[in-house]
Amino acid sequence: MPRDAKGRDFYIATSEEIKAGKTTDVYFLRTLDILKKAGKDRTSVVAEVTAGNLPNGWPWGVLCGVEEAVHLLQGKSVSLWSLPEGSLFPPRTARGIPVPVMIVEGPYGEWALYETPILGMVCQASGIATKAARIRKLAGDKQVLSFGVRRMHPGIAPLIERSVYVAGVDAITTPLGAELFGAPAMGTMPHALVIVMGGPREAFAAVHKYLEAKIPRIALVDTYYDEKTEALLAVEAIPDLTGVRLDTPASRRGNFPSIVREVRWELDLRGHKDVKIFVSGSVDEGSIPALAEAGADGFGVGTSLSNAPTIDFAMDIVEVEGKPAAKRGKFGGRKDLQRCPKDGSYEIGVRTCPACGSKMAPAFTQYLDRGRTLIPLPSLDDIRRRTAEEIHRASLGP
Repeated sequence: MPRDAKGRDFYIATSEEIKAGKTTDVYFLRTLDILKKAGKDRTSVVAEVTAGNLPNGWPWGVLCGVEEAVHLLQGKSVSLWSLPEGSLFPPRTARGIPVPVMIVEGPYGEWALYETPILGMVCQASGIATKAARIRKLAGDKQVLSFGVRRMHPGIAPLIERSVYVAGVDAITTPLGAELFGAPAMGTMPHALVIVMGGPREAFAAVHKYLEAKIPRIALVDTYYDEKTEALLAVEAIPDLTGVRLDTPASRRGNFPSIVREVRWELDLRGHKDVKIFVSGSVDEGSIPALAEAGADGFGVGTSLSNAPTIDFAMDIVEVEGKPAAKRGKFGGRKDLQRCPKDGSYEIGVRTCPACGSKMAPAFTQYLDRGRTLIPLPSLDDIRRRTAEEIHRASLGP
């Protein structure tokens, strides 16, 4: 098989290449060369990461990717402040000022090569986490499983699964994700098993006989026949059936909530009220409420998670050698971002919450002081707890 000049099998950047600045936009290399020759590369600057607006009119985003940014800047003469990972943030304060989610300070030459990868880390991870958080809130106490890695390059599967897990999904699908994050890896069965075994009855019997006892039995019931028919075949073949999954193709779907109701009725009628119904296939924010009301117990969500719109963060210099400086359209000067611990609102330079009168608190945590780590990074469980608490008090908005 042909391979590129570096002998790569897969087109993904290595950690070493990212840390060496090889994934930056080339104009930063040229800018840095000019600044060095002009004796300006050690100029101290402050830059802020802001979004200003969020996709689809979302009222808030979930910040994700902070840990990677910290790892990237460790050992550089750079200080880093950020909202804690998993924090919800609005695009702007009530006064219309963009909310900075991260601040970088240090000689420009120390971090110029990392603007591109830092933005890539937080833009994509935050977009996926935000979408997953919205779906998590919509689903309520129903299960949400992430099925999205097959829609993206496998090299970023860990990024996708970490981001959705931060936002509160119940399970992911890959062994690598389970190994890295301690998240449960779950799945049902593919249509391939039914086809290769010769039909649903044979496939269900094989699952009952051969699948490890500790793994919940969830049967896929839409390969050849009506969902109701295959669901009844499944409960006959698998005495300890946990659930059935409906992945009905769009061309045959019609009214999907009605199909869910019919399957639920037939299962209940035959004494299988404990058998859960999972639905998958183009499940998104718009379809979840009706499916949940119809009786779905869980959702396998794929493309809408992994292909979530990125949050369009920008990193802009706001201060040079201690003096405010910013390009047109940006607000100069380092922002003293405060947050109300009661309602979660943000303001700049305000000590009392305008909405509830509570005492505001500094919003940022400092992670790096001239490249030196100041505090341990939080565990993934701690980040999940933070996100869950913040999602609970937030409204979905548009």
